[in-house]
Amino acid sequence: MWGIVPAAGRGSRIQPLAFSKELLPVGSRYQDGSERPCAVAEYLVERMVRAGADKICFVIGPGKSDIPEYFGGSYGAASLFYAVQPEPLGLCDALFRAAPLVGSDEPALVGLPDTVWFPADAFGTLPEGRLSFLLFPVENPELFDAVDCAPDGAVRTIQVKVPKPLTHWIWGGFKLPGSVLRDLERLWFARGRSDEFVGSLVNAWLAQGGEASGVRAGEAYVDVGTLDGYRTALALLAGEAARDEPRRPARTAGRPPATARIFSGGRP
Repeated sequence: MWGIVPAAGRGSRIQPLAFSKELLPVGSRYQDGSERPCAVAEYLVERMVRAGADKICFVIGPGKSDIPEYFGGSYGAASLFYAVQPEPLGLCDALFRAAPLVGSDEPALVGLPDTVWFPADAFGTLPEGRLSFLLFPVENPELFDAVDCAPDGAVRTIQVKVPKPLTHWIWGGFKLPGSVLRDLERLWFARGRSDEFVGSLVNAWLAQGGEASGVRAGEAYVDVGTLDGYRTALALLAGEAARDEPRRPARTAGRPPATARIFSGGRP
């Protein structure tokens, strides 16, 4: 199983930083018996590995070499790869930079590396063989992509940052087969690569007869891309630690950045 991590954004809401926003220290982890700062992107990667991902592709921008320098070539049992998005042209463009790596019969998980969410095993609730969204309840859904579902979980529409969405459930990650990833990519090209957000592309996919499901398995979701979100994430992690949640596994030590795989992404 693949994990796709779009990490090419500039992080303008939380700048200035001296490093990529995905490496912002949020909480801590244990490595070799010592407590160390934990980069925010590690929470997503750990959750992907926990769900069965054994290959993970970071999509990075040209100036974000600190991400492969930090993560190297592996994380736990997963091998890490890197695709380059020459310009930050949106989530759809980033997603399809990694598409050539994913086989048609392989599933892929997608998430956002500047978020922290619980439960940590929620990716495991997503079904096989179809496009499915992991949904979280939030107080301010207008800031996210709200997912309106029928009673049976079928996605009716995704409302991308609209002022008064129909629901307070937003997507925080999704899973899809490689064959559906290819279909979405073809539709994206057919639409002139005009879709910046996944929600608008999926709405077009649904209008053409595509199907997607929403799974309300999320409990807490924080966007760490702002100072407010950063503080909220620290409070959330402190609360989880108080509940004695098992510590996340440390990334494999001793793998130098030279083992990282850099992939151009195959896009003009």
